[in-house]
Amino acid sequence: MAGAENNRRIVFTGAAGGIGTMTRPLLARLYPGLVLSDRVRPADLQPGETFAAADLTKPDEVAAVLEGADSVIHLGGHSVEGTWDQILQANIIGCYNVFEAARAAGVKRIIFASSNHAIGFYPRKQRIGTNLTVKPDSRYGVSKVFGEALGSLYADKHGIAVTCLRIGNVGPVPLDVRRLSIWISPRDLVQLFQIGLDHPDLRYEIFYGASDNAAGWWDNSRAEQFGYRPQDKAEDHRAHAEAEQAKIGPDPVGDLFQGGTFCSAEFTNDVKRILSQGL
Repeated sequence: MAGAENNRRIVFTGAAGGIGTMTRPLLARLYPGLVLSDRVRPADLQPGETFAAADLTKPDEVAAVLEGADSVIHLGGHSVEGTWDQILQANIIGCYNVFEAARAAGVKRIIFASSNHAIGFYPRKQRIGTNLTVKPDSRYGVSKVFGEALGSLYADKHGIAVTCLRIGNVGPVPLDVRRLSIWISPRDLVQLFQIGLDHPDLRYEIFYGASDNAAGWWDNSRAEQFGYRPQDKAEDHRAHAEAEQAKIGPDPVGDLFQGGTFCSAEFTNDVKRILSQGL
């Protein structure tokens, strides 16, 4: 399935960021000629990769990068919690600019990097799927809910195939006990990218970006219906995660919820009020 159309122009926003840096080498083998975009040029640009600078808050720059594109992997934006203005500019206005430029350019597919922080206020003890009320844990999480809603609009109104990936935590290994539930390896994430770029029946979907984690909180059966078969398991790295966890102090709020410290930051509510809402 992957790599069948090697002449496709696939634009990868946020290519210089952490996830982009980890997944680009794997993607490049499947999709030669990736167009990398970010505000700064990646230091490790490889043969066959091209770079086009763009500030997502500037519609003209985004439109220029997406001209002639077939597909977009949209990872660009502010990657952690921030002030409202930071989130508004990079993750809401920037996201809109990407979707609108994609529509104008005739882009067929968009993969949107959503986040576990779109549902961060669900308790860790509750296993959840994708067909449920969102519960963002931060301004950052709110921006990811916005992106999912925008993707639904552009899928229904303009016929773009949109895949929203609620990514847990990407890395070589899970770095603490929470990540044993949400971790995804770079190669498993690339497999989800492949589904979003190539699956013929995809219209609008939300998948969880998680590997085959025994302690996982998420029902990812919808991704499995589209062929997702994760290769890696967080449990293989439990000893490392527990050793790292021992260096971290307890978090009376964050330790209860899937979003962790994003939930406890600026928290002024009563935990019992949230946990008693029939969840």
